[in-house]
Amino acid sequence: MGSVLALSSGPGHQNWPFSTDPPPSRWDTHPAHWDIPPRWERKDGRLPNPGSFHSLHRSCKEVFPQQVEGVKMIINKTLSSFFKTQQDQFVTWQFETEYRGNDFTAAVTVANPDILRESVILVAHFLQSVSSGLVLGGELVYHRGRAEEGGILTLAGQYSRPNWVATLNAGKGGAHASYYHRANKQIQVGVEFEASTRTQETTASFGYQMELPEANMVFRGMVNSRCIIGGVLEKRLTPLPATLIMGAFVNHRGDKLQVGLGVNVG
Repeated sequence: MGSVLALSSGPGHQNWPFSTDPPPSRWDTHPAHWDIPPRWERKDGRLPNPGSFHSLHRSCKEVFPQQVEGVKMIINKTLSSFFKTQQDQFVTWQFETEYRGNDFTAAVTVANPDILRESVILVAHFLQSVSSGLVLGGELVYHRGRAEEGGILTLAGQYSRPNWVATLNAGKGGAHASYYHRANKQIQVGVEFEASTRTQETTASFGYQMELPEANMVFRGMVNSRCIIGGVLEKRLTPLPATLIMGAFVNHRGDKLQVGLGVNVG
């Protein structure tokens, strides 16, 4: 799989509470925290950058646990460019560019352009800070092929206060709403609602995260309208650069149990 990528992004955050530094504040207006956009006016009186379109629901999503099953070991290190799982050929490729102004973000992605087959996928994003707490924007997805051609427009809005964020995406394809709330330094909660016009399905989910910095532990739990209940415990194995991950998920409607154990190294 080949990929051509041109993307401007800010530096990533350390994984609190496993780092020795204090947790980065979601409301920090320092440039190092652009990926978690501040919602307050800067010292010069101008509005802040709204961040990336893909990060609108990220605060809420990070509260929810990721499903784990079986026994796994993940090593976050590149061994060699000679270690590959597929043949040396282009299966798909894309070009992505993003521009971040003082109070807006614009991005364009072009995927799989084929002149001979007259096919292409184009995705455009735009976000604008309207006030210190309000961000408005949208996404346009355009696809063209020999058999079909069409586009989908999705409008987006986000409103934030010092300890909570409410986000809504709505369009022809459906709607996605989320609410994130930080109760204190240890407890965070999130609520999500997703509706799809294509599958005619709706899902409501509730998630929470508990941080125990003194024990180097983080617990995430969730429950949704599909009768799925789950939780994941992460334990930093100091002084080793590794994290022990234990999780269990129960699907009461499908009468299914998933249990997982893993180690993340790096």
